[in-house]
Amino acid sequence: MGDDEQPASPPPKGDSTSQTTSSSDLASTRLKQLSSHIQVPQSSTPTARRRRKPRTQTEALPPDYSDILSQLSTLRRLARTPQPSNQAYARQKTSGKLWVRERISALLDPDTPFREIGSVAGSITWTPSPKDGKKKEEPTAFTPTNNLNGLGKINGRDIVLTADDFTVRAGHADGAIMAKTAYTEKLSLSMKLPMVKLVDGSSGGGSVTTIKRDGFSYIPSVPFLMQTVQALNAGIPNLAAIVGPAVGLGAARAVMCHFSVMAADVGSLINAGPEVVRGATGEEGLSTQDLGGWGVHGRNGTVDNIAPNEQGCFEQIRTVLGYLPNWGGEAPPVVACEDPEDREDVGLRSIIPRRKERMYDPRKIIESVVDRGSWFEIGSLWGRTAIGGLARLGGRPVGILSLNCEVNGGALDAAGSQKLTRLLKFCDVMNLPIIQFLDIRKSNPKLQIKSILSLSSLTFVFPIIPTPRGHYCSLCFPRFRITALISHSKKAGYAIGTTAERTATMRHGIELAKTYFTTTTPIFNILIRRVFGVAGNVMLDNRDPCMRVAWPSGTWGSLPLDGGIEVGHRRELREVEKDEGREGRERRYRELEGEYERLMNPVRTAGAFGVEEVIDPKGTRGVVCGWVKRVYEVEMGGRVEGRRSGRVVARFA
Repeated sequence: MGDDEQPASPPPKGDSTSQTTSSSDLASTRLKQLSSHIQVPQSSTPTARRRRKPRTQTEALPPDYSDILSQLSTLRRLARTPQPSNQAYARQKTSGKLWVRERISALLDPDTPFREIGSVAGSITWTPSPKDGKKKEEPTAFTPTNNLNGLGKINGRDIVLTADDFTVRAGHADGAIMAKTAYTEKLSLSMKLPMVKLVDGSSGGGSVTTIKRDGFSYIPSVPFLMQTVQALNAGIPNLAAIVGPAVGLGAARAVMCHFSVMAADVGSLINAGPEVVRGATGEEGLSTQDLGGWGVHGRNGTVDNIAPNEQGCFEQIRTVLGYLPNWGGEAPPVVACEDPEDREDVGLRSIIPRRKERMYDPRKIIESVVDRGSWFEIGSLWGRTAIGGLARLGGRPVGILSLNCEVNGGALDAAGSQKLTRLLKFCDVMNLPIIQFLDIRKSNPKLQIKSILSLSSLTFVFPIIPTPRGHYCSLCFPRFRITALISHSKKAGYAIGTTAERTATMRHGIELAKTYFTTTTPIFNILIRRVFGVAGNVMLDNRDPCMRVAWPSGTWGSLPLDGGIEVGHRRELREVEKDEGREGRERRYRELEGEYERLMNPVRTAGAFGVEEVIDPKGTRGVVCGWVKRVYEVEMGGRVEGRRSGRVVARFA
């Protein structure tokens, strides 16, 4: 303690009154101080009311944002109201085409909303309008983008929809916002929702006027193709209806889909329009129908199906979607079935003629076996050596594959192989079990094939008549033997001949073979007649265990008897003909043919367990319904889990 500091003197003992008074004064002083802080000062003179500050522009706006909502309502009303005075709209109607919003209403379920995405995207004309003394803008004109996108319902299921508006710059890029299209593709992939595309124009494809508008040329870019391919492989249904001229990018978007259908009256699909073609190739006077109408692309497989009009396209879209899941991580939708699963059809016993040369209608077999009214054929106008489509068995969706004995004798050509390859991949990504009706025949020339034979400087045209022992010209002098024709036309399985070679039949046939062995969806086989050659082996023996049954009409082997006997017994027949003449040769040929036919009895094959079961054709429906039911109840769950986890991989693209 320093020298200047003194200790405080303690209060005198017994002076309690002085101590109490000091504490009371201190408390009173503190109370007055606090009161002065919280009391409102009193004034004898009333003060004037304070004038409120003027409202700012933000404070003057309606608190419920009704001004913004009004602008949005105006733009949406303008977009949804057709303009009969618009020349593009008038041309759309006079050409027999529906307006884009009419198409959407016709496709979606009645009385269900179309939840549009980007409903006010487009070119807006703003006009200043005085209101409450302030300058405001109001939309007075609106040109929406030419690609509408949104969510809707088909058969009660949510789908993503994109539709072109040809009345706005014919669907070209300078009337579109590419970000909308890309967003919709990403939305479908993310939400695992089916995508439906109504194509009429270029779907945002290029136009030279874009260069003038932007002031520079751009390197082409299609940012959404990656998402499209991912969606195709994920089994998210992509379905397209071509309801106008699909050009360039629009054509590409349609062809990429799992299923496409073209309206025969208004649809076409072209790489470029007639004017561009004329400048590039010199071809003049062509229309879009000449370049890519239904008669062109319905027969070459660029589009899957043809419908008579737009309404027919929408009906096919709804039908196909009914067989498919939302994506590959789900099972296909099962519906109630009133057709008995054990229904029999005695007519199937006699539908396959005993005479080998006679044909039958494979579609009648398909329609008899599947649920009544459920058969939907895909690609009926192209690849006609094969038949494929969708159906139901006991209400469960399946894929159907068959060969067509009425075309090319059932021998697979290049187009038929491409068709089956596409359908196999389609069923694989959609988890659809497959039923195959097999009759893989030899390629047989028709009865009146003309052969051109040159003798010296003369050329003769002779009709060729096929017989069990070869093909001969029908004239009686001299009877030329067409040995080369025999050795080629008798080959089974894939189509043969110059046309087959020029169209790369073997290349596409092997692609089909690889597809059989790289897909994993279950397959059930019904051997209804002939199964020969490489094609027969590829189509039949591609799953382990191989699920198959045979009909009593079944016959099989490496080569059919027609031609096979000629090849296997050539020396013997030649010796007999040398010793006994042609009559002796024909007699020996019939003996060999009868012996082989006896040995090729399907009961003998079943006795050696070469085929698991030979069934009565009338009960085929019950057999395949039982198999499909088991697949859905047992195998489908594991397959779906495998698709979700990535353990089971399916690829369409």
